[in-house]
Amino acid sequence: MNAPGQRFARWLLLAGWAVLLALLPWWLGWALLVVLAAGAVIYARRSHPRGELCRSGLKWGLPGMLFAVQRALGGDLIAWGAALLGALVGYSLVALLESLLLHRVRRTSAPMPEWSELAMAPVGPPARIIELAPVQWRDAADVPELHYEATGQDEGNYRLADGHTLRRLGPRCSFSPQGRWFAANPAGGSGELLFEFARGRQHRLRGWELCGWDQDDAPWLARHADGVPVPLHEALGQDAPRD
Repeated sequence: MNAPGQRFARWLLLAGWAVLLALLPWWLGWALLVVLAAGAVIYARRSHPRGELCRSGLKWGLPGMLFAVQRALGGDLIAWGAALLGALVGYSLVALLESLLLHRVRRTSAPMPEWSELAMAPVGPPARIIELAPVQWRDAADVPELHYEATGQDEGNYRLADGHTLRRLGPRCSFSPQGRWFAANPAGGSGELLFEFARGRQHRLRGWELCGWDQDDAPWLARHADGVPVPLHEALGQDAPRD
């Protein structure tokens, strides 16, 4: 049966239920409505779909029971007034019952954490403490594995052991703690030159100062001596490398 057909059958069943309560003695209809209210409470605690059926039975059965009440009172104007007053009170009680049941279901299905759990919950990605090893600057003449050829008063060329040549650099240089990087100062200007042995790639960074090496032997730089250190990819304006 399609969805419209199911809804029509449901409405027809509920309408028949209201007519049945209108024909029964009012005290018997009242007892049946009390049973439905108890069933709505019990099924709501179990999160059972029959709880919705019980609540619908209450809403549709209440007019039938009130019609039986006014019929038992004689059907005059006072009887109809009593029935309307009963409808006002009855539907208010049904609305209150639904509100309490739905509130209980929400609290049972999705409990809120305690404020202490919210306060201690981590916010954002886990923090990583970066400890930088200081840069050990040395004079090129004191490093036996380097060959430095002075071409001017403040500049020269480095010939590294792997065959690479780095040009127009000053005599001050440094190796990273694990030997993956070589650093030197470009002659006649501020900045650093960084050479990565594994890739054979060099980076000339103007306006940046090398301030240390992290645990992965990667360089960190700052704009000045008291600046905030950043990794090389940020100094180059690139995205973080993927692992």
